[in-house]
Amino acid sequence: MFGIDWIDLVILILASYRLTRLIVFDEITSFIRRPFLSVSYQENEAGQLVESIEFKGKGLRYWFGVLLSCHWCVGIWSSLGVVLLYFYFPLFNLLLIILAVAGAAAFIQSKAEY
Repeated sequence: MFGIDWIDLVILILASYRLTRLIVFDEITSFIRRPFLSVSYQENEAGQLVESIEFKGKGLRYWFGVLLSCHWCVGIWSSLGVVLLYFYFPLFNLLLIILAVAGAAAFIQSKAEY
């Protein structure tokens, strides 16, 4: 039904990866998460920082907080958005390539040893 080259698939995968990380983890998008959850860090007995997430509100607000804290959940919706942009709004292909390059760079940096 939808033909896709392997390089385009790689671009979509990396763009989805980066968009997911952008929404769930990056400070620049904390304003999206702030109405639904708060994150704090506490030191454990071993001296390591442990993340603690508190979901705000009830019902739909609580549900959005849970959704925005789950990279697997946001990954599904990010992937859907990326694929829809690719197939139905080709004007956004440049944005997808930029997200893909940033995703590849983030992945490589996370695996690089210093």
